[in-house]
This record gives sequence, structure tokens and C-alpha cells, in this order.
Amino acid sequence: MKHVVITISRQYGSGGRIVAQRLSQLLEVPYYDKEIIQKVSQETGLTEHYIRQNEFQTTGSFLFDLYGMTQIMSPPDQVFVAQSKAIKAAADGSSCVIVGRCADYVLEKRPSTLKVFIMAPLEERVRRAREEYHDTAANLEAFVQRQDRLRSSYYNHFVGRRWGDMSNYDLCISTRIGLENAVEAIRHAALAMDAAMG
Repeated sequence: MKHVVITISRQYGSGGRIVAQRLSQLLEVPYYDKEIIQKVSQETGLTEHYIRQNEFQTTGSFLFDLYGMTQIMSPPDQVFVAQSKAIKAAADGSSCVIVGRCADYVLEKRPSTLKVFIMAPLEERVRRAREEYHDTAANLEAFVQRQDRLRSSYYNHFVGRRWGDMSNYDLCISTRIGLENAVEAIRHAALAMDAAMG
């Protein structure tokens, strides 16, 4: 591929991260997920712990410096802005696969961005949470749904659109068809986009 950036948004337990990792290996392009946290930490001096603590939080409005009465960004806003810069820098570098962090929105003006949403039936996501992610919540179904609500709240707050709404994406795919088939479908779409871009 010349320069296609694939953004992966996903329901919790859908296997989206696994699909993204396999896709990056197959296409031989960089993979960014937690690596974005490391980049932000290096470039801003914020600790990785601070970034993780604030990256999925939302705030109602800007805060004000009581002395100068100037607007200051809340910690979640700081993290979102810093991550957005890191995502743009990664996309500027080469073709890559970027997981989560509203990357579909951050890169939406870039014509060579393939925006993907990965989902799966709830029972399959609960099974994956238990067997593959080793989540130990007493009520795994409620836990999985809560993770989706957190992602939805974060996305809706910073993007102003509904998370998971298919109109936000170029391709929505269910891993009910199998992880490898999902990888292949996205790979074909990325190659088609690359060819169309000339």
C-alpha cells in the first residue's frame, strides 16, 4: 500500500484489537494502540499512568484559572488533544493501523483513511471476555456492556456523534464471521482504497 491509514473502533470483546494486530502484520505496517500512550508521554512529559487515568474520562466544560480567569483544559481534554496530535503524526509517517481513541474522527479529513467499526453478538463478547481476556467480574455481561457505555460516552463527548453509528464508518463488520475472515475483509477494503487513491 502507498499510504492508507486504517482506524479500528470496536465493541468490547469483539476481538477488534486482535483483528487490528493481525491486519498490521499481514499488511506489514505499524500498529498503534497503547503505543499512542507512550508517544504522548514522551512528547508531553505526562506520565503513562496519568494518561491512562484520564484518557477515557469526560468533563462537562473547560475549567478556569481563578487568578487569570483564563480557560484551562481539564486533564481529559489535555489527554485527548495530545493523543490527537500523536495520531496525526503516526498517520503522517506511513500506512498504519490505529485502534480506538476516536482516530476515525481525528483523521476524518484525510481521504486515505479507512474507518472500520468491529462488533460481535453479546454472548460471543462475553465468552471472549471470560476465556481470552480473563475478565473476572461477577456479572460479565454487565461488565462488557459497561465497557461499551464508557467508550460510547467518551466518543460522543469528544466527537459529538453517536459511537457505533454506521454512518461514521466506511466498513462495519461482525467478527461472527470469524476473526481471520474479518481481517481479510478489511485488508481487501484497504487495498481497494489504495488502488482508488491512485
